[in-house]
Amino acid sequence: MSVFTHLVAQLGRLLEPVLAESATAAAIVLFTVLVRLALHPLSRAAFRGATPMAGCLPMLLQLPVFFVMYQAFSSAKVSGAANELLGHRLFAAPLGDRWTDALGEGGVFGAPGLVFLGLFTAIAVVAAWSAVRGRRAAAAAPPVPVAPPVGAGKGTTAKGVAVTAGAKGKGNAHTKGNAHAKAGAKASASAAATGLPQVTAEQQAMMRKLGGVLPLLSFGTLITAAVVPLAAGLYLLTTTAWTVAERAWLQHRKERQDDGVQRSSL
Repeated sequence: MSVFTHLVAQLGRLLEPVLAESATAAAIVLFTVLVRLALHPLSRAAFRGATPMAGCLPMLLQLPVFFVMYQAFSSAKVSGAANELLGHRLFAAPLGDRWTDALGEGGVFGAPGLVFLGLFTAIAVVAAWSAVRGRRAAAAAPPVPVAPPVGAGKGTTAKGVAVTAGAKGKGNAHTKGNAHAKAGAKASASAAATGLPQVTAEQQAMMRKLGGVLPLLSFGTLITAAVVPLAAGLYLLTTTAWTVAERAWLQHRKERQDDGVQRSSL
């Protein structure tokens, strides 16, 4: 943790001539950007779906960084010496304070409270952006082929054959059964040819529900930011904004590449 403290302190000193008391806060943002730049290759691999583990690695590798950030602005001492970071501020709010501390000093609209309100507003904007993009991506995703009920074609066909032997009118059931079986076979063959998995109607309905709920989970960052030190809240804001912007940029590049491939094939 002393290495992290030293690095952030050095970055803060470099920015101090320009940003004065808020230099350490800017150093935290810069440090977060450096961490995300280092993890960018893994994020690209996760976006492309290279490996299942690639999607989890960027998040897992950030957990130790967030823990160190939390501890650095929660401990009065670092390696036996006084923690110099606790005296730094973002405008009127100390970086080691939590929202409850700001409420105790001046209330919601006191000077420290307004800093936290600004942080919460920024996180809410990023979360809303993430939710909108998640819903649009879910709506634009190609439909997953629905598997026909097991034995539906066979049962209907067999019933049609048995009834056809008795009457001409009931022979239509045989025709419909054959048509249903052919349609199911055609859907299965199409899904197999494209390599897409087949799901039941219930599974598809569950996927639609999850697609509507998952984007809202980004608002959970607000709860975390309200209980951790201000410095950790800045880290959460920066890394969340980076994630949303990074995915938007990767998606834009993918769409441009797809458009280029389609135009070259014409």
